[in-house]
Amino acid sequence: MIAWLDASLRFPPLAHALAEPNGLLAAGGDLSAARLLAAYRAGIFPWYMPDEPILWWSPDPRMVLDPDALHVGRSLAKVIRHRDYEVRFDTAFDAVMAGCAAPRGADHGTWISDAILSGYGELHRLGVAHSAECWIDGELAGGLYGVAIGRMFYGESMFARAPDASKIAFVHLVRWLQRQGFGLIDCQMRTEHLARFGAHEIPRSEFLARLEKLTAQPDVPGPWLYRAQGEPR
Repeated sequence: MIAWLDASLRFPPLAHALAEPNGLLAAGGDLSAARLLAAYRAGIFPWYMPDEPILWWSPDPRMVLDPDALHVGRSLAKVIRHRDYEVRFDTAFDAVMAGCAAPRGADHGTWISDAILSGYGELHRLGVAHSAECWIDGELAGGLYGVAIGRMFYGESMFARAPDASKIAFVHLVRWLQRQGFGLIDCQMRTEHLARFGAHEIPRSEFLARLEKLTAQPDVPGPWLYRAQGEPR
């Protein structure tokens, strides 16, 4: 059995998270900015489908990416160097979230509900949630969004309307985070897509120890001002 959250911002101890499904910790509560921040500081994130109650997770192991260990394949590196694009941060956060929420292929569902859009939109207005955007020919072609606390970045979702657009935005973001002294990117659960960039799994205990140190460092307040262009040849 999992706990149901009350009006307080307290979460159960992470040791109570289920092994199957991996990391399911609690249900209920809301997606207020205060609760979301309390969750992220504790190594917890929400993920649920619209017909479900809010579900809160802390999987073990945890998929993470060390910014200074980013791997960019040869073909993607060539695209990043030579394609005509512009990457911006925090200029179209709501549009990025809408892109992430759009149906993909034969899958007509989405876990990014109106409540998710509202909750993370408020975090963005507080300067805590951020978007990385890839623009091609003046149109938003792809991007991703996530949450930053201290020098810890929590990735949430990405989308692409053009080949490699989200990957371009992701690489620019990771390199920028590394220059700003961010020590870890939370990728939540394992995917082969992120593994190709160098992401790997670590025990939850190690994740929490690193999280505690990184979230105690000063924030990089938003909006993040960043623009970079490719160099078509």
